[in-house]
Amino acid sequence: MSAAVSPRASRPGPVRELVLIPGWGMNAVVWEALRDTLPAGLGLHPIELPGHGGRPLGPPGDGAAGTLEDWADACLEAAPRRAVWLGWSLGGLVALAAALRAPLLRSRGRIPGPIGGLILMTATPRFVQAPDWPAAMRRETLAQFHDGLLADPAGTLSRFLALQTRGSDQARETLRRLRRGLATRPPPDPAALALGLDLLREGDLRPALPPLRVPSLWIFGGQDTLVPAAAARDIEGLVPGARTHTVAGAAHAPFLSHPDEVGAAIGDFLAGLEPGTSPSMGSERENRSRDPESNRQVPSRTA
Repeated sequence: MSAAVSPRASRPGPVRELVLIPGWGMNAVVWEALRDTLPAGLGLHPIELPGHGGRPLGPPGDGAAGTLEDWADACLEAAPRRAVWLGWSLGGLVALAAALRAPLLRSRGRIPGPIGGLILMTATPRFVQAPDWPAAMRRETLAQFHDGLLADPAGTLSRFLALQTRGSDQARETLRRLRRGLATRPPPDPAALALGLDLLREGDLRPALPPLRVPSLWIFGGQDTLVPAAAARDIEGLVPGARTHTVAGAAHAPFLSHPDEVGAAIGDFLAGLEPGTSPSMGSERENRSRDPESNRQVPSRTA
């Protein structure tokens, strides 16, 4: 379900393939606002999540229908060879799972190559709070959405869109773009929405991350109420060589509210992956995260 989009940006940058995976309830149209801010020559490959954007969820037992690994495998099999993956929210969790699954699927001949890099947009390896993971969503919040989904799928999705933009400098415009994107494709399958919430509630990829050797950039919104920007410090201590960038005035969709800043951060990250540039693993992190309250630089921790 991959469809290449011809880039229109004129800013110079490295030529690379970029897979784009949207978040829960959304579809690939949301990436249009970011397209013009990305480096020139970048081939974009949006992939819909199962049950989203007109993509079938699949029958019970089918690879696209069950676990986080199933969703990751379904996206891997639709992706180009050795691309960098950008995943937003639930799409970020799927992208992270795909990076972990790629070596196994490659050894079985199901995919042609590994993932060349990860860009995780307002995503973490665990979305709900735990005693050792406080910078996350309350489990009760997801439970409320799950209950509401049974009674009113459309209304629940609309409320979730509003929550994603709350606190953003561009809340009204960002919400308008989200709603417009949602209206341009078939509505998501309610069963896929329910399963997606289950994946967000139960997914925890933290134990698998220390051995991960894929360069990664984690982008947070300083005003995000779903994935708090404070999680950046946890990521820096957990993921080898991770870079983090916090967009101070953004909420859960910084690529919509602040596309120029996000596009520049992505361009810098991709440039660092080019041969002859400074190593992107095990070296200094981007160090662009900012404390939303003090607006001071937040120092990186050594992973």
